Amino acid sequence: MDIDEAIEYVRQHHHAVLATLKQDGSPQLSPVTAGVDAEGRVIVSTRETAYKVRHIRRDPRVWLCAFPDGFYGRWAQLEGTAEVVELPEAMDALVSYYRDISGEHPDWDDYRAAMERDRRVILRITVNKAGPNVSG
Repeated sequence: MDIDEAIEYVRQHHHAVLATLKQDGSPQLSPVTAGVDAEGRVIVSTRETAYKVRHIRRDPRVWLCAFPDGFYGRWAQLEGTAEVVELPEAMDALVSYYRDISGEHPDWDDYRAAMERDRRVILRITVNKAGPNVSG
């Protein structure tokens, strides 16, 4: 699977596990909902206070395994570097993220207020490697 195929996979399959690196070099794994922005970067919404944000700020390398709703079946692994986009800059990306994954929100003002209250950020991942390229 090449990078474009993997990104398209994430566009259609939003369940994923994100791996970041703890300070001691061991992995920290987080279940996430992943999307793709207009520039073809993988995006994830999370709280600014989450450990994964702290880890990315220290070491931007990340790994993401995306899989279908039923868990089993075709999957994609993506590797890249992440950046943390904070509010207020993140608000438009948070709205697009929601729309692309869930459709229209019944109250966008309420959604925006919740994003501010929860101190949400967008993790923006530039993918530089994807797979799998063989099956075992």
